[in-house]
Amino acid sequence: MTDASKPLEEDAARRHREKMEKRKAVQDAEVAGKSIAEKGLLMVHTGPGKGKSTAAFGLALRAMGHGLAVGVVQFGKGAWDTGERRILERLGGEDGLLAWHTLGEGFTWETQDRARDEAAARRAWEKAKELMASKSIRLLVLDELSIALRYAHLPLDEVIAALTARRVDLHIVVTGRNAKPELIAAADLVTEMTMVKHHFQAGVKAQAGIEF
Repeated sequence: MTDASKPLEEDAARRHREKMEKRKAVQDAEVAGKSIAEKGLLMVHTGPGKGKSTAAFGLALRAMGHGLAVGVVQFGKGAWDTGERRILERLGGEDGLLAWHTLGEGFTWETQDRARDEAAARRAWEKAKELMASKSIRLLVLDELSIALRYAHLPLDEVIAALTARRVDLHIVVTGRNAKPELIAAADLVTEMTMVKHHFQAGVKAQAGIEF
């Protein structure tokens, strides 16, 4: 740095510091204005983009890292041998922090049997209600529940009523495309994954460690 450029560098650093001080003051005021310390949240991950379940399982990992027990009920995907299940069961097994139930029978276009799909969805929903009632579970992931609701495999009103009446300390994450407007209205947090580009469109098949 030359002697001539030093004042310019110092002025830029000063202006940056002043800008960040103002931003911090605004942020601190916004945080101070929040009055609810804790609340069981209903979170919805939807949209056509990849990453809905991935984000939910990342949240499960975070919760387990804080010693919170996690329940997972999968309404679809059948008996896939997924990497997330392998690692989460390994991490949560010893401490009893994970209850994982895959009760779907795969995608609807695979079973091609509506009665069978409805029965599988009902089994998964009954397990979900059981975990919702368990005071030990603090985070419940209902993977692909939105798909079951989209195809009316479960009564929408029944599901929304149960989710809305969840325990005050229970967080629930619902994943799946085409989340129903009623579910979105009931949720505290809704994230829509938008597909900009996907390798599947270029002919790349699902890969272990990426899709499952």
